[in-house]
Amino acid sequence: MNLPSVLKKYYSLDNAMITPMEGYASSNFRIELKEHTYVLKVYEKTRKNESVLKAENTILEILSKLADYEFPNPIKSIDGKFLESDENSIYRLLSFIEGDFLIDIRHSDTLLSSFGTFLARMDKELSNHSDIVVNGIQTQWDLKHFNLNKKYIDFIENRNDKKLLSYFFLQYEEIVIPEAHRLRQSIIHNDPNDLNVLAANNEIAGIIDFGDMCHSWLINELAIALTYIMMNKESPLECAFPVIQAYNKVLPLKLLELDILYYLVAARLCTSVCNSAYAKTIKPKSDYITISEKPAWDLLRRWLRINPLKARDQFRKAAGYKRQPENILEEQLTRRKKHLSTSLSLSYNRPIEMYKSAFQYMYDIDGNTYLDAYNNIMLAGHCHPIVVRAGQRTMARLNTNTRYIYEELLSYSEKLLAKFPAKLNKVFFVNSGSAASDLAYRMATTYTRKRKIMVLEHGYHGNTGTGIDMSHYKYSSKGGGGAKDHILEVQLPKVYGSGFSDEEEAANHFSALAIEQITRNNNEIAAFIAEPIVGCGGQVPLPVGYLERIYPKIRSQGGVCISDEVQVGFGRLGKNFWGYEFYNVVPDMIILGKPMGNGHPIGAVVTTTEIASSFETGPEFFSSFGGNPVSCAIGNAVLDVIESEGLQEHAQEVGSYLKKCLTELQKEYPEIGDIRGHGLFIGVEITDKEGNPNTNLAVNLVNALRENFILTSTDGPFNNVIKIKPPLAFTENDASLLCTSIGQILKHLIKS
Repeated sequence: MNLPSVLKKYYSLDNAMITPMEGYASSNFRIELKEHTYVLKVYEKTRKNESVLKAENTILEILSKLADYEFPNPIKSIDGKFLESDENSIYRLLSFIEGDFLIDIRHSDTLLSSFGTFLARMDKELSNHSDIVVNGIQTQWDLKHFNLNKKYIDFIENRNDKKLLSYFFLQYEEIVIPEAHRLRQSIIHNDPNDLNVLAANNEIAGIIDFGDMCHSWLINELAIALTYIMMNKESPLECAFPVIQAYNKVLPLKLLELDILYYLVAARLCTSVCNSAYAKTIKPKSDYITISEKPAWDLLRRWLRINPLKARDQFRKAAGYKRQPENILEEQLTRRKKHLSTSLSLSYNRPIEMYKSAFQYMYDIDGNTYLDAYNNIMLAGHCHPIVVRAGQRTMARLNTNTRYIYEELLSYSEKLLAKFPAKLNKVFFVNSGSAASDLAYRMATTYTRKRKIMVLEHGYHGNTGTGIDMSHYKYSSKGGGGAKDHILEVQLPKVYGSGFSDEEEAANHFSALAIEQITRNNNEIAAFIAEPIVGCGGQVPLPVGYLERIYPKIRSQGGVCISDEVQVGFGRLGKNFWGYEFYNVVPDMIILGKPMGNGHPIGAVVTTTEIASSFETGPEFFSSFGGNPVSCAIGNAVLDVIESEGLQEHAQEVGSYLKKCLTELQKEYPEIGDIRGHGLFIGVEITDKEGNPNTNLAVNLVNALRENFILTSTDGPFNNVIKIKPPLAFTENDASLLCTSIGQILKHLIKS
């Protein structure tokens, strides 16, 4: 392609300075002459391109009526044609618009208001125009066809970034698609980004590049514009305000359009980074392709931290809508008290009404975003898209029970049991950890023909009658009724505060006490049950060597050993997938629950063929919901996510960093008496200066963290242990924020 010859042949232009310019769908060139500057655009010669370019020229003619703004003006050839072509290419000459690109100038409120006015006037001018060619355009850059970009997710290298994209694709499908039929549609520019919009004298001067124009939802124009305006801003919602406000004055916005704007901005960001990732495989050195990639990722990550209700209310306010009053907390508490028992506790002195959640964040109805540092059930992260989709797809296809054969049950059983030693090869599915504890005791007594069970002080194993009987945390509390005669209670082997110099000494002492109990009840103990880290006891890890001494003694008198992995299992502890692996033992039975379904109710007992066979001689075991295909599909997805996202390794890395940060704090605040646990299952014991439990300080700290939008809780016999067991989406930055906040709050509380 000889450009000087093209310019001479079709436009009688000689001696032009020709400078290549970047572009997606065309090859672009700046054409500079003494008196004029033009843009020459060269396209592949196809019927589609020819018809689209003709439609674009018509649109530019319509917009030329907006006298206050400049748009590219098509230049006729010497033959009076707006499009010229040869055998391979179509040529199109446009006027060059002078001005500064938005990306290069400060975005004052005046300029942003001018931008909103400009967009609305342009959209209003096009609203009455219809074009069959434009209406037929389907492009991945049209947010109406956002899902076309899914094919590019695999080009994203970082697994956490992939997860973030998948989340917003899911939200688009859940929030936007169901409302699509109600959205206004029109021809829009579809790419008013800061490299296409020009300004002069703090006012919008014009816009270029109509190559992405399409017939789409009207609100998409504003969504795309806001996306680029909000990049690199400390307060993105604030800079969106004047744009929306000005747009609305010219072209009033509907409530529905404002309410989905948060998700459309996210969709545009996802579209941008997906296409950049793909384009880099074709043009790896193109600055034009990647110029907005980093700020897009930065804004997308920040967008996740913004409560969608906060964004909605800000957008509504900008358009002049009054904030709709939410339910007042006192009214909600009254409704709750009317229908629910007060035995159901609430977190914090000032309870929170939650609305939505995502990964390590939770959003309340007042627009606040909380960093979740203790809801361990959501192991893979709140509303993880892979887990959610697994449940949705299966529920839409099949939900039945284990009296039928279905692939979900078989594949999940195989995948789950592969996580255990070979002898633990049978699984019984139920629908909670509590049901699993109940079943485990029943199986143990059936197998051993004994009744007694040895439990740890402060242990908790569920809310069923049997579970409470086994849980010192429950039966020893107010109104608990005390231990029943088949319960053998042994002292919690807690190293901190015991007076022993190390784990070995503590293990020797506490195991000796337990063995005495076993000896006194020889041949009567059906089982010994313990959590590897005793959660309700205050996140207390068992000392190394303790289980190694006790397990053989239990077995030698005919009992079985049960590890309750409900809180600590599935990689949360970092170094090991299961808690018992820290102690050089293999249990006979394992109880699973909580994170198993990432919030979906699943539980299980994993055991040996021998124990399972003994259970087969009695009444049939059946759980209406245990092992149903939806639960199995979700459980399978959780295992996939743990592996594909490296969550076990992540828990180890972030947990180690968190303990390091807490240890630094401990040097300044001796009130941090002990820091213990593994991975992202951490207990921080708060004491007074004499080392005694400091319940008030711990409770005040947790409530102060809540006021700083960080969720933690307390546990332990004196309620003085801060429990930190967040979703495994929790990052080192989150850990830094948590520790910084703890330090600031302790400084204030201790001084006061």
